Amino acid sequence: MKKISLLFVLIFALLFFLVGCNFSSDGKLNSYTLDCHYDSASHTLSGKEEVVFYNDYDNAIDELKFFLYPNSFNEGKEAVSDSYFNRAYPTGEESFGDITIESVFCNGESLPYSINDEGSILTTSLVSEIYPDETVTVEIAFTVNLANINHRLGYGENTVNFGNFYPILCVYENGFVLNSFASNGDPFYSEVANYDVTLSFDDSFTLASTGDVVSESIDNGVKTVKISALKVRDFAFTLSENFEVVSSSVGDITVNYFYYDEENFEENLLVACEAMEYFSDLFGEYPYKTINVAKTNFCFGGMEYPNLVFISDEVADAVTYKYVIVHELAHQWWYSLVGNNEYTEAWLDESLTEYSTALFFEEYEKYGMKYTDIIDGALNSYQLFVSTYESILGDIDESMNRNLGEFSTEPEYVNCVYTKGVLMFDSIRDTLGDNKFFKCLKNYFEDYAYKISTQNDIIQSFSKSAHMDLTNFFLAWLNGEVVLGN
Repeated sequence: MKKISLLFVLIFALLFFLVGCNFSSDGKLNSYTLDCHYDSASHTLSGKEEVVFYNDYDNAIDELKFFLYPNSFNEGKEAVSDSYFNRAYPTGEESFGDITIESVFCNGESLPYSINDEGSILTTSLVSEIYPDETVTVEIAFTVNLANINHRLGYGENTVNFGNFYPILCVYENGFVLNSFASNGDPFYSEVANYDVTLSFDDSFTLASTGDVVSESIDNGVKTVKISALKVRDFAFTLSENFEVVSSSVGDITVNYFYYDEENFEENLLVACEAMEYFSDLFGEYPYKTINVAKTNFCFGGMEYPNLVFISDEVADAVTYKYVIVHELAHQWWYSLVGNNEYTEAWLDESLTEYSTALFFEEYEKYGMKYTDIIDGALNSYQLFVSTYESILGDIDESMNRNLGEFSTEPEYVNCVYTKGVLMFDSIRDTLGDNKFFKCLKNYFEDYAYKISTQNDIIQSFSKSAHMDLTNFFLAWLNGEVVLGN
């Protein structure tokens, strides 16, 4: 009898351990329930969000802070640099947008809140402290007014883009991380969370979004779509009355390409499929069911979101267009799955993403690009940048590990983060050899998928996988000590 009881206890303990582990893995994620309606006549989105915050930290928390990225389009803010002005504003005149917070509630009780002078951070005090392993649910009602701008958030001639459109929790690191707005790069930082989203809009629109569509209905000319997106870093969508869609499969992944005014849609769908298959084999399995590639009105080349990428219709060259598709899809691994603070360490995802793109074209030269040409082009471009800036300024900061606000110009940001980053990873590969280098990439992805990585994390991960200390190697590049002579 005692043996049976002991066996029962052991089985129960094992089941409890397994269930407990699964619950812990999912239960520690914050969650967002969004219910939003887009009014195309006024170019406004009215939304309500319910945010469940899980205190996964060692101390009690008595307030929450949220980024308000739509306010980066306020009057007085520099949404884009002067060099992108004409591509950004379709009318040739500046247009402005913002987000208005209508109310903040917790358990039916109105919470006091404030917005900082920059308009970037919403702070709300909680009714009582939230201790470790406790949760609190906060409800926020908001209205987003869209600018007429070809950007992450805004409306253009063909698409209405909703990137970074809702209040999103600031990441907590012994205090909430409060990044500033920046027109250079992607000033974003967020943790993986679960999303349950309901979107409604005119039924003339076709939707491309993060996540998987659960249901869709039309009532009196209004389409309502329910979406589930689990363990994603943020949520975005785009709408168009002109979208056509073609789809294909890569294993269990459905690849959708949304386009308009295009003859090469089959080739662009194919390159997207091949990129997803290549990166899944090279780095680690893409864990979601769907990836959506959407042509959009966008002033830059492209933009990445979980399960969704924007590709600018301004990219006219067919080869370059495919390059942008591959680059943005590589971000599904470096940013979407392996996260980082894109404001303070932009190189961490962008350098590795740009180099991953070069790796793809090393395998698929049929698309008109060669790995060696990409590396040689990066070196020539960087050397030209350095010589030009030195002749004008007399000196130049070549460091890569700066926050976005510390890059004085957009060319400086692009060359130090993207171009030099490609050369850095090519140099690491040359030093380690292919076997060790690709093992480093796989192990780094496995170690940090769904997590946040830092400069020290990638250095330690690569050093461990390579069985050699690469700290000084990385830092020489990151601190601007490597000289790339003419």
